[in-house]
Amino acid sequence: MTLAGKTVVVVGGSSGIGLATAELAKREGADVIIASRNAGRLEVLAERLKATAIPTDVTDDASVANLFQRSGPVDHVVVSAAQLRTGPFKTVAMDDVRATMESKFWGAWRVARAADIRAGGSLTLVSGFLSIRPRPNSAIISAANAALESLSRALALELAPLRVNCISPGIIDTPIRAAMPAEARKEMLAKAAASLPVGRVGEGEDVARQIIAFMTNGFMTGATVYLDGGALVV
Repeated sequence: MTLAGKTVVVVGGSSGIGLATAELAKREGADVIIASRNAGRLEVLAERLKATAIPTDVTDDASVANLFQRSGPVDHVVVSAAQLRTGPFKTVAMDDVRATMESKFWGAWRVARAADIRAGGSLTLVSGFLSIRPRPNSAIISAANAALESLSRALALELAPLRVNCISPGIIDTPIRAAMPAEARKEMLAKAAASLPVGRVGEGEDVARQIIAFMTNGFMTGATVYLDGGALVV
């Protein structure tokens, strides 16, 4: 199975894992639609990728509905969009907790409900390995990721024969870490790399390759793949 002539929608396609997936899908011959809240960045990237840009806010029902009204029936949908806010469990603001779930979990829920995916197509959700390897000050992210993994299994049954899978990345060097001071980021990534059997942290394209595999393997559904460089076995 190839992506030639297929239409792929990447929600969260303006940066990080979503952008890497859009780039790889385009190289594999797909017609690509990228969606995110950042309309200005989206237009620039769409021109570079020769893709279609549709500004979309996954926290807004009407915005998600508009995305799929404009796209029409598609073959594959990927949801990597999220705006994460976290902090110590006892003190993190409830507004931040709700915003994280609204974006990460309910955003994926909205997309899954609104998308018109053709027979033989797929839906891929992006969670994160904090779902099973939690750390302090990230309880809401762990919970949101675990909920997405559970949702993907449930939807694999309820939306069948549409195939639904979930990718759970470990430490990936993406722009989401750009807010960190450069030296702190470099030190953190080096320490993480040294702890992994593969000897490096992940890149966006590592995750994109697994997402493309979900799209093209017609026998894969209800699966969660933990792509973490071996973090779960050390």
